[in-house]
Amino acid sequence: MEIYQLRTFVTVAQQGHLTQAAEVLHLSQPAVTAQIKAIEEEVGMPLFERTAGGVVLTLAGQELLPQAQDILAAARQLLNHARGLKGQLSGKVQLGITLTPDILRVGELVVRIAERYPLLEVCLHQGVTGDVLNAVRKKELDGGFYLGKNPYANVHTVLLDHLPLRIVAPPGWLARINAANPKELGRLPWVGISQFSSLSKIVSELWRELNISPKKVSECDNLFTAIELVKAGVGLSLIREQDALLAEARGQLEVVPDIVKSAELQFVFSADKAADPVLSVLVSELSAVWQLV
Repeated sequence: MEIYQLRTFVTVAQQGHLTQAAEVLHLSQPAVTAQIKAIEEEVGMPLFERTAGGVVLTLAGQELLPQAQDILAAARQLLNHARGLKGQLSGKVQLGITLTPDILRVGELVVRIAERYPLLEVCLHQGVTGDVLNAVRKKELDGGFYLGKNPYANVHTVLLDHLPLRIVAPPGWLARINAANPKELGRLPWVGISQFSSLSKIVSELWRELNISPKKVSECDNLFTAIELVKAGVGLSLIREQDALLAEARGQLEVVPDIVKSAELQFVFSADKAADPVLSVLVSELSAVWQLV
């Protein structure tokens, strides 16, 4: 039995679906199916049951999964130890960034890494939160920043901060309604948020909490475009509190009082990379930059 076959077995078990496992492994579905079949033939028993929604582990599969995970962890530990024997960390680390570099403290992070690990090059890739998380899950990025709750079991997170968000409206709009009644906010148009942005889920969650279902006008995929659309009079939106209060002080928009929505700002990385020396460096430096306990 080969290490790559065990990796396929564990990934299929985690994803519960052959197609999704193939996507994570960067293999075709027939290749994944063939590897699972080869393992089952070698152990002499089925490890998965096929269902309409995907696959689930048999009792034998459930029994073997922890050992397979331990073997893969040991193999990663061996590889990481071998890399460490070469001396100083070197190479490139691919990071996905969302929001803006100042909010994420990216400048301070890169400076710290450059000073302490001069052979380690940090490559930054700007993207929408959902795309960054998906790229991390597929291991196309070593890590990234994500706003919201992480839905994947095979992606680890480090909580950096809770960002307060506020509902904002174009100047003069709040005079048209009783802003003290949250349902009144559902009568006004809102700036739509792309489904590829985690902000979309946060806005939907807020709407459920307020028990409103407003009309969406236009669509964007980041907080800063949303601010400009609100200033232009398109509709209401949910933006970062610091930006909202600053724009209100300049008379560019109005902040809805007494409603604050908190969103988790997290650093995400693949669970398979948890013991990687480069990830250990990133998490350590991020902890210093964000002053995490």
